[in-house]
Amino acid sequence: MSFTAQDVKALREATGAGMMDCKKALTEHDGDMEAAKQFLREKGLAASAKRDDRDNDQGVIALAVESGVAAMVQLKCETDFVAGSDQFKEAADRMLAAVLAGGPDAVSADDADLEELKITLKEKIELGRVEYMKAADGNVIGHYQHIQGGRGVNGVLVEVAGGDDELAHDLAVHIAFARPAYLRRDDVPASAIEAERATLETITRNEGKPEQAIAKIVEGRLGGFFKDIVLYEQPFAKDDKKSITDIVGSAEIVRFAQVEIG
Repeated sequence: MSFTAQDVKALREATGAGMMDCKKALTEHDGDMEAAKQFLREKGLAASAKRDDRDNDQGVIALAVESGVAAMVQLKCETDFVAGSDQFKEAADRMLAAVLAGGPDAVSADDADLEELKITLKEKIELGRVEYMKAADGNVIGHYQHIQGGRGVNGVLVEVAGGDDELAHDLAVHIAFARPAYLRRDDVPASAIEAERATLETITRNEGKPEQAIAKIVEGRLGGFFKDIVLYEQPFAKDDKKSITDIVGSAEIVRFAQVEIG
C-alpha cells in the first residue's frame, strides 16, 4: 500500500510526531494509517501534540556577524535545562549558519532538524524571530549578546552609517539594556502617542492641576514617554548626561534589532 504527502501530514496532525518519524512509520507499515499510529505510540513518538498549549518562553539567541552580514536566530523551548543543552544550542547554531549563508528565509518552522529536535528533547520547541542584516557599503554593524547560563538570552544588531566599530558596539550594548522600541519619534504610531496623551491628561487632571495648564504639562510629560521608547532620545547608558543623539553626532543609526528570551 502506497502513501502520499497528505497521508504524512494527516499522521503528523493525528499524532504530533515528527515528519521523518511519520514517513518511517507509513513506510514500515505499507501506508496503513492505523498501524502507523500504533507504531508511533509504542515508540513514544506520538506525544508532542499534547505540548502545543505549553509555554515555551525559554530558549537561546544565536548571533553572528561575518564580513558585513549579521544574523540572529531565536530558538524557543519550555525549560532552561533543554535551552542549555549542547544539542539544543548546536541546532540553533546550525540554523544561524543557514541564515548567514542564505538569508532570512533559509530556515522555517517546518525545518526537518527542528522536527527531530521536538521528538528527541520531548518539549514544545519552535523557531522564534529570525533577524538578518547586510550592511550597505561603508556602513558597520555593531552587535552584542548577553550570555546567561552558557547561552545567549539577549541579542542586538545595529547598523551605523558614518561611524566606527566602537560607536556601533556602544550602541548595541546600550540597546540591549535600554530596550528602545523605535528608532525615531516619527516611527512611533500616532495611535500609541494619542493613547499615552489621553492617559497623561487623566493623570494630570487627577493631580488637580489647573485646566489651562494641562496641555502644556502633558506635552512635557510626553517627552519622558519618548525618552523611554525612542532610541535617539534615550539617555546614553554609559553617560546619562548625554543622549544617543549626542553620542551619534554626525553619524546615523540606520536600523536595529533586538531579540530576547522570556
